[in-house]
Amino acid sequence: MLRKLFLFTLSLVAFASLNAQNLQLHFDPRHAFYGDDVAAKNYLTATFEMFKPDAWGSTFMFVDFDFNGDKRNIGLAYAEIARAFKIKDFALMPHLEYNGGLGTGFSIPSSYLAGAQYPFKLGNFFMGTYLAYKLNAFTELSHDVQWTLTWNSAFPNSKVSLAGFLDLWTENKNRATGEGGKKLILLSEPQVWYNFTPNFAIGSE
Repeated sequence: MLRKLFLFTLSLVAFASLNAQNLQLHFDPRHAFYGDDVAAKNYLTATFEMFKPDAWGSTFMFVDFDFNGDKRNIGLAYAEIARAFKIKDFALMPHLEYNGGLGTGFSIPSSYLAGAQYPFKLGNFFMGTYLAYKLNAFTELSHDVQWTLTWNSAFPNSKVSLAGFLDLWTENKNRATGEGGKKLILLSEPQVWYNFTPNFAIGSE
């Protein structure tokens, strides 16, 4: 089964430096679009994002804080951190990743990924893709696979930039027992930014 949820968020982003780190603030109207079945209220999400290349590869991480708790306090925090390892001039890079988080009174099951990453350039777009084995730490462990595609572009002589990712992965339909087979999940967040200055942009995802 392919799960789909379409969201549109208005966003502000402050860049500390290009390809280093940034702080984003998103308005998430999922309650207005989908009602109480998806979210009890519309809310803000703050995101800290970092990408750091070095001589041995690159590190990427982000942390989301959802202000959907009581009195608009933080009700959920979710993080991903990934490391790609450069092996001389070899095109493929070993990829390790951890995903997990906490909500009010519950935890988000952790995921552990190991695979291979391939960075490349397509026109003005800096692209990356990886295929990985994924261990989802549900009540019954779920042994899965994930494919990811990322993109980032700043067009010459233009204030518009594009970014985003697409994830496709499998997991157990029943997280408690592992029964019922697998389901296929697609998640994508394309982003469009208008850069007012080198350090401030407004956009959507």
